[in-house]
Amino acid sequence: MRKIIDAHIHLSERKNDILIPYARINGLEYTLEELLRLMEQQGVAKGLLLSPPLQSGVPLPNEEVIDLCRKSNLKLLPILTAEPETGAIRAAIKLAQENRENIRGFKIRLGYVNAYATDPIFDKLYDFAEVEHLPVLFHTGDTATSNGSLSHSHPLTLDALANKREALTIVLCHFGNPWFQDAAELIYKHQNVFADISGLITGVGRYPEKYMGWVTERINEAIYYAGGTDKVIFGTDYPVSRYSDVLQLVERLDISEEDRENILWRNASEVFRL
Repeated sequence: MRKIIDAHIHLSERKNDILIPYARINGLEYTLEELLRLMEQQGVAKGLLLSPPLQSGVPLPNEEVIDLCRKSNLKLLPILTAEPETGAIRAAIKLAQENRENIRGFKIRLGYVNAYATDPIFDKLYDFAEVEHLPVLFHTGDTATSNGSLSHSHPLTLDALANKREALTIVLCHFGNPWFQDAAELIYKHQNVFADISGLITGVGRYPEKYMGWVTERINEAIYYAGGTDKVIFGTDYPVSRYSDVLQLVERLDISEEDRENILWRNASEVFRL
């Protein structure tokens, strides 16, 4: 069985988690027990856990993410969400310091918060992340809610940050969907920018097979443009996408087996020190 690292997972034990409808669409229970079972079945060695959004508009508290990771016996490792508020930034850094052995990065919810990646409110977070060699993940592209701000979540908004902070490891979540070519330009241009393939397939739509073909071709084109798979990271966005669908996407890519291994685990292992 192939080794896999899932670099983008959501989970909570809250009834007001807005990803629950996605779980129902995909026929998933959306529980820790199910997630660990699926990871075992698919050969997923490690998963990175991110806060899902709640109905109130805020993310699941980072403390609950850390608690779920402990319950998983560290099969899951935390990515801490950092909201654009001085207190929230300070609290995220403090949690990262207190849990230094397990924290694997930070997440900024571009498109869900009224801030760009270059907002000075994040400077202290970036300073800390650079010193600690922790990646910062950014939501890019389409949002799970109809009131998200696409002008804030467009992948090209990360160009200025990457220009300014070459020591900061940046991960574009969802490959900038639907702006795949723009994300491809960023990972080609910047040595410190990566992109994950999470959340691209939700199991909905009238033309699922044709959509799978379209996404596959866009990722193929991005890989060819960027010159390889060294910047592409596997992620499901569980429960938004099923393992079977994302693995099918990887299998359909017109790339070598070595490049598939890069996507499935090798790149994440290096970026997140796993």
